[in-house]
Amino acid sequence: MNERRHNGGWVIAMSFVIAFMLTAMPLPEWAVNWRPAWVAMVLIYWCMALPQRIGIGVAWLLGLVLDVQQGTLLGQNALGLALLAFITIQTYQRVRVFPLKQQAIVVCVCLLLAQFINLWIRGIMGVPPQHWTFWTPAFTSMLLWPWLFIILRDLRRKHHVY
Repeated sequence: MNERRHNGGWVIAMSFVIAFMLTAMPLPEWAVNWRPAWVAMVLIYWCMALPQRIGIGVAWLLGLVLDVQQGTLLGQNALGLALLAFITIQTYQRVRVFPLKQQAIVVCVCLLLAQFINLWIRGIMGVPPQHWTFWTPAFTSMLLWPWLFIILRDLRRKHHVY
């Protein structure tokens, strides 16, 4: 039996570290609600590119770290990211052949679903969203998806991550 060595685990880890840093980066008051869902976008990319390495368990752990970073209910983001990973892994063969504009729309829909999970959990806790801008991260992420996809794809190819 021939086992394949996994290369570039550090590239995957560093992409998530950078996503967490971008999530924690301070923004002006007017831009806070427009912050893209960096961790979710990077997770979607790696689930599409390497579904055998990045899956629901990794998504759950990333969500727990995001919960700690944002000070939300433990498991709130974890549930949303795990659902995102599940959907991405189930549909990656179809979605990754789409043009980048169509991929961006699929990413937006998936992120809206994850936001809905967060809204549902917040509603159970009695903390409804304060404003319609609760939904805007999905749309800003949709606009940034083509560039993020190209950057991560080029990194994956340059460092032979498989």
